[in-house]
Amino acid sequence: MSKSALILRHLAFEDLGSFGPVIEEDGYRLIHAEAGIDALPDALNPDLVVVLGGPIGVNDGDAYPTMSAERDWLVPRLAARRPTLGICLGAQLMAAALGARVAAMPRKEIGFSTLTLTEAGIHSPLRHLGDVSVLHWHGEAFDIPDGADNLASTAACATQAFAMGPTIMGLQFHPEAGELPAFERWLIGHSVELAGADVDPAGLRREAETHGPSLKRAGQSMLRAWLQGLPA
Repeated sequence: MSKSALILRHLAFEDLGSFGPVIEEDGYRLIHAEAGIDALPDALNPDLVVVLGGPIGVNDGDAYPTMSAERDWLVPRLAARRPTLGICLGAQLMAAALGARVAAMPRKEIGFSTLTLTEAGIHSPLRHLGDVSVLHWHGEAFDIPDGADNLASTAACATQAFAMGPTIMGLQFHPEAGELPAFERWLIGHSVELAGADVDPAGLRREAETHGPSLKRAGQSMLRAWLQGLPA
């Protein structure tokens, strides 16, 4: 019997990207759910949950009730340490479900840059990203939840990733995205945000040309290592 992986998506073009083939190669059957539209199963049922990014915030529950619903849905899953991976907004939702604060940063972090790995990060699957420029695209950040390890930082954000044992990992950055031509969807879809943040899409496109292929390889290696470390 194949394993099930529930993929919770908030925006059509912020999908699994380069992670999709790796998860399927590991024997998972992908089940896609659209945030705010599709009913979610019992939180403990999927063998794996991946919560993807998006442009709304954890603290926007009044305007977007799905934020509160997703956070609360994650609470029992994370308490049971069921395999869960969060990317950007997904990681922020996980942190909030674990009782940590999520708040706006002084300035948005958008672009490609390398991570500084902590000692815990060096000994985690993030070791595959050690020398690679990853994609950052966020205006909020999480505090590290109690009992979790901080895995990485950048100059703009001291909390880029956390883990609780082998089954729970939240990533503030995007290791699954950034390769052209798919990345063009991000530039078009987030055009208003880029203009508001005074970020040049042509510059991001050039960065993607330079860093996208290596990020794809390293991101897939990181994900394989994390999946291989999950309990059988």
